[in-house]
Amino acid sequence: MIIFPAIDIKGGKCVRLLKGDFNKITQYEKSPVDQAKEFLALGLNNIHIVDLDGALDNRTINENIIKEISLIHKIKIQVGGGIRSLEHIKKLLDAGANKVILGTAAIESIEFLKNACQKFQNKIILSLDARKGYIALNGWKKQTTILASDFVKKINNIGVSRIIYTDIDRDGTKLGPNIKETLNLSKVTKIPIVISGGISSLADVISIKKSKFPNIEGVIIGRAIYDGNIKVKELSELI
Repeated sequence: MIIFPAIDIKGGKCVRLLKGDFNKITQYEKSPVDQAKEFLALGLNNIHIVDLDGALDNRTINENIIKEISLIHKIKIQVGGGIRSLEHIKKLLDAGANKVILGTAAIESIEFLKNACQKFQNKIILSLDARKGYIALNGWKKQTTILASDFVKKINNIGVSRIIYTDIDRDGTKLGPNIKETLNLSKVTKIPIVISGGISSLADVISIKKSKFPNIEGVIIGRAIYDGNIKVKELSELI
Protein backbone atom coordinates (compact mmCIF):
# COMPACT_ATOMS: atom_id res chain seq x y z
CA MET A 1 0.00 0.00 0.00
CA ILE A 2 1.25 3.46 -0.93
CA ILE A 3 0.96 6.17 1.70
CA PHE A 4 0.68 9.67 0.25
CA PRO A 5 1.19 12.50 2.75
CA ALA A 6 -0.63 15.55 1.42
CA ILE A 7 0.76 19.00 0.79
CA ASP A 8 -1.91 21.56 -0.08
CA ILE A 9 -0.39 24.85 -1.18
CA LYS A 10 -2.02 28.27 -0.91
CA GLY A 11 -0.14 31.51 -0.93
CA GLY A 12 3.11 29.56 -0.91
CA LYS A 13 2.19 27.94 2.44
CA CYS A 14 1.12 24.49 3.60
CA VAL A 15 -2.57 24.62 4.49
CA ARG A 16 -5.52 22.32 5.16
CA LEU A 17 -9.17 23.00 4.44
CA LEU A 18 -12.20 21.64 6.27
CA LYS A 19 -14.51 19.89 3.78
CA GLY A 20 -12.94 21.93 1.00
CA ASP A 21 -14.13 25.23 2.48
CA PHE A 22 -11.67 28.06 1.79
CA ASN A 23 -13.24 29.97 4.68
CA LYS A 24 -12.15 27.18 7.04
CA ILE A 25 -8.44 27.08 6.40
CA THR A 26 -5.56 26.18 8.70
CA GLN A 27 -2.05 27.36 7.84
CA TYR A 28 1.01 25.45 9.04
CA GLU A 29 4.48 26.73 9.83
CA LYS A 30 6.68 24.58 7.59
CA SER A 31 7.08 25.57 3.96
CA PRO A 32 5.88 23.04 1.36
CA VAL A 33 9.50 22.28 0.41
CA ASP A 34 10.62 21.74 4.00
CA GLN A 35 7.56 19.61 4.67
CA ALA A 36 8.35 17.42 1.66
CA LYS A 37 11.93 16.99 2.85
CA GLU A 38 10.69 15.97 6.29
CA PHE A 39 8.33 13.38 4.79
CA LEU A 40 11.21 11.94 2.75
CA ALA A 41 13.57 11.86 5.73
CA LEU A 42 10.98 9.86 7.67
CA GLY A 43 10.55 7.32 4.89
CA LEU A 44 7.66 8.61 2.76
CA ASN A 45 8.68 9.53 -0.78
CA ASN A 46 5.29 9.60 -2.56
CA ILE A 47 3.79 13.06 -2.10
CA HIS A 48 0.29 14.25 -3.01
CA ILE A 49 0.31 17.95 -3.92
CA VAL A 50 -2.66 20.21 -4.61
CA ASP A 51 -2.14 23.75 -5.86
CA LEU A 52 -5.18 25.34 -4.22
CA ASP A 53 -4.43 28.71 -5.80
CA GLY A 54 -4.38 26.94 -9.15
CA ALA A 55 -7.67 25.22 -8.40
CA LEU A 56 -9.27 28.62 -7.82
CA ASP A 57 -7.75 30.28 -10.90
CA ASN A 58 -7.64 27.27 -13.29
CA ARG A 59 -3.90 27.64 -13.84
CA THR A 60 -0.70 26.65 -12.08
CA ILE A 61 0.17 29.32 -9.53
CA ASN A 62 2.78 27.54 -7.42
CA GLU A 63 4.82 26.00 -10.23
CA ASN A 64 8.17 27.06 -8.75
CA ILE A 65 7.38 25.35 -5.45
CA ILE A 66 6.21 22.22 -7.24
CA LYS A 67 9.40 22.14 -9.32
CA GLU A 68 11.57 22.62 -6.22
CA ILE A 69 9.87 19.70 -4.49
CA SER A 70 10.21 17.50 -7.57
CA LEU A 71 13.96 18.09 -7.60
CA ILE A 72 14.37 16.57 -4.14
CA HIS A 73 16.20 13.28 -4.68
CA LYS A 74 13.97 10.16 -4.60
CA ILE A 75 10.70 12.06 -4.18
CA LYS A 76 7.78 11.24 -6.49
CA ILE A 77 4.91 13.68 -6.68
CA GLN A 78 1.38 13.60 -8.03
CA VAL A 79 0.02 17.09 -8.65
CA GLY A 80 -3.47 18.52 -9.09
CA GLY A 81 -5.29 21.82 -8.98
CA GLY A 82 -7.15 23.57 -11.80
CA ILE A 83 -5.64 21.58 -14.68
CA ARG A 84 -7.68 22.18 -17.83
CA SER A 85 -5.48 21.50 -20.87
CA LEU A 86 -2.92 19.15 -22.41
CA GLU A 87 -0.45 22.03 -22.35
CA HIS A 88 -0.97 22.43 -18.61
CA ILE A 89 -0.36 18.71 -18.07
CA LYS A 90 2.86 18.85 -20.09
CA LYS A 91 4.02 21.88 -18.14
CA LEU A 92 3.65 20.04 -14.83
CA LEU A 93 5.30 16.88 -16.12
CA ASP A 94 8.18 18.98 -17.46
CA ALA A 95 8.39 20.62 -14.02
CA GLY A 96 9.01 17.18 -12.51
CA ALA A 97 5.61 15.78 -11.58
CA ASN A 98 5.48 11.99 -11.76
CA LYS A 99 1.73 12.01 -12.41
CA VAL A 100 -0.90 14.71 -12.98
CA ILE A 101 -4.34 14.74 -11.39
CA LEU A 102 -7.38 15.72 -13.44
CA GLY A 103 -10.74 16.51 -11.90
CA THR A 104 -13.38 18.90 -13.20
CA ALA A 105 -12.07 19.11 -16.78
CA ALA A 106 -11.95 15.32 -17.09
CA ILE A 107 -15.47 14.84 -15.78
CA GLU A 108 -16.90 17.59 -17.95
CA SER A 109 -15.19 16.08 -21.01
CA ILE A 110 -14.41 12.37 -21.20
CA GLU A 111 -12.86 13.10 -24.60
CA PHE A 112 -10.32 15.39 -22.93
CA LEU A 113 -9.54 12.70 -20.36
CA LYS A 114 -9.12 10.12 -23.12
CA ASN A 115 -6.79 12.39 -25.10
CA ALA A 116 -4.72 13.09 -22.00
CA CYS A 117 -4.37 9.38 -21.22
CA GLN A 118 -3.30 8.65 -24.80
CA LYS A 119 -0.78 11.47 -24.98
CA PHE A 120 0.67 10.97 -21.49
CA GLN A 121 0.47 7.24 -20.94
CA ASN A 122 0.41 6.04 -17.32
CA LYS A 123 0.70 9.66 -16.14
CA ILE A 124 -2.94 10.65 -15.66
CA ILE A 125 -4.84 10.31 -12.39
CA LEU A 126 -8.58 10.90 -12.15
CA SER A 127 -9.77 12.68 -9.03
CA LEU A 128 -13.35 11.91 -8.01
CA ASP A 129 -14.59 14.15 -5.21
CA ALA A 130 -18.01 13.20 -3.96
CA ARG A 131 -20.74 13.98 -1.47
CA LYS A 132 -22.89 10.95 -0.64
CA GLY A 133 -21.56 9.27 -3.77
CA TYR A 134 -22.31 12.16 -6.15
CA ILE A 135 -19.46 14.03 -7.87
CA ALA A 136 -18.73 17.68 -7.05
CA LEU A 137 -16.77 19.96 -9.38
CA ASN A 138 -14.96 23.30 -9.45
CA GLY A 139 -13.20 23.06 -6.11
CA TRP A 140 -16.22 21.21 -4.67
CA LYS A 141 -18.45 24.26 -5.16
CA LYS A 142 -20.61 22.76 -7.95
CA GLN A 143 -22.61 19.70 -6.97
CA THR A 144 -23.68 17.31 -9.74
CA THR A 145 -26.15 14.43 -9.91
CA ILE A 146 -23.49 12.14 -11.40
CA LEU A 147 -22.76 9.06 -9.32
CA ALA A 148 -19.03 8.42 -9.06
CA SER A 149 -19.61 4.72 -9.73
CA ASP A 150 -21.56 5.48 -12.92
CA PHE A 151 -18.83 7.79 -14.21
CA VAL A 152 -16.09 5.23 -13.54
CA LYS A 153 -17.92 2.66 -15.65
CA LYS A 154 -17.60 5.05 -18.61
CA ILE A 155 -13.83 5.51 -18.34
CA ASN A 156 -12.67 2.02 -17.36
CA ASN A 157 -10.77 1.33 -20.58
CA ILE A 158 -9.19 4.64 -21.59
CA GLY A 159 -5.92 4.39 -19.66
CA VAL A 160 -6.43 6.19 -16.35
CA SER A 161 -3.50 5.10 -14.16
CA ARG A 162 -5.10 5.74 -10.77
CA ILE A 163 -8.32 7.07 -9.22
CA ILE A 164 -8.31 9.25 -6.10
CA TYR A 165 -11.67 8.99 -4.36
CA THR A 166 -12.35 11.74 -1.83
CA ASP A 167 -15.38 11.87 0.42
CA ILE A 168 -15.82 15.63 0.76
CA ASP A 169 -17.87 15.34 3.94
CA ARG A 170 -14.97 13.51 5.59
CA ASP A 171 -12.13 15.64 4.21
CA GLY A 172 -10.21 17.46 6.93
CA THR A 173 -12.55 16.16 9.65
CA LYS A 174 -10.48 13.23 10.95
CA LEU A 175 -13.74 11.27 11.28
CA GLY A 176 -12.35 8.23 9.47
CA PRO A 177 -12.48 7.34 5.76
CA ASN A 178 -15.65 6.35 3.92
CA ILE A 179 -14.75 2.71 3.39
CA LYS A 180 -18.24 1.70 2.23
CA GLU A 181 -18.35 4.12 -0.72
CA THR A 182 -14.75 3.37 -1.69
CA LEU A 183 -15.46 -0.36 -1.67
CA ASN A 184 -18.55 0.18 -3.84
CA LEU A 185 -16.40 2.07 -6.32
CA SER A 186 -13.69 -0.60 -6.33
CA LYS A 187 -16.28 -3.18 -7.38
CA VAL A 188 -16.95 -1.48 -10.73
CA THR A 189 -13.36 -0.96 -11.90
CA LYS A 190 -9.95 -2.56 -12.05
CA ILE A 191 -8.24 0.84 -11.93
CA PRO A 192 -6.19 1.23 -8.71
CA ILE A 193 -7.98 3.44 -6.17
CA VAL A 194 -6.48 5.71 -3.53
CA ILE A 195 -8.64 6.61 -0.53
CA SER A 196 -8.77 10.26 0.53
CA GLY A 197 -10.70 12.13 3.19
CA GLY A 198 -11.08 11.62 6.92
CA ILE A 199 -8.08 9.45 7.82
CA SER A 200 -7.82 10.07 11.56
CA SER A 201 -5.42 7.57 13.07
CA LEU A 202 -2.85 4.89 12.44
CA ALA A 203 -5.62 2.39 13.14
CA ASP A 204 -7.53 3.65 10.06
CA VAL A 205 -4.51 3.00 7.87
CA ILE A 206 -3.85 -0.42 9.38
CA SER A 207 -7.51 -1.35 8.93
CA ILE A 208 -7.43 -0.43 5.24
CA LYS A 209 -4.19 -2.34 4.71
CA LYS A 210 -5.44 -5.49 6.46
CA SER A 211 -8.82 -5.47 4.76
CA LYS A 212 -7.32 -6.22 1.33
CA PHE A 213 -10.09 -4.35 -0.49
CA PRO A 214 -10.04 -4.96 -4.26
CA ASN A 215 -7.97 -2.39 -6.16
CA ILE A 216 -7.16 -0.23 -3.12
CA GLU A 217 -3.66 1.04 -3.89
CA GLY A 218 -3.10 3.52 -1.09
CA VAL A 219 -4.29 6.35 1.13
CA ILE A 220 -3.82 10.12 1.21
CA ILE A 221 -3.34 11.61 4.67
CA GLY A 222 -3.37 15.31 5.48
CA ARG A 223 -4.68 16.95 8.64
CA ALA A 224 -4.08 13.91 10.88
CA ILE A 225 -0.35 14.23 10.14
CA TYR A 226 -0.18 17.99 10.53
CA ASP A 227 -2.13 17.97 13.79
CA GLY A 228 0.02 15.18 15.22
CA ASN A 229 -2.65 12.48 15.40
CA ILE A 230 -0.47 10.26 13.21
CA LYS A 231 3.30 10.10 13.44
CA VAL A 232 4.99 9.96 10.04
CA LYS A 233 7.62 7.50 11.27
CA GLU A 234 4.86 5.07 12.27
CA LEU A 235 3.31 5.42 8.83
CA SER A 236 6.61 4.67 7.09
CA GLU A 237 6.84 1.41 9.04
CA LEU A 238 3.60 0.23 7.38
CA ILE A 239 5.00 0.46 3.86
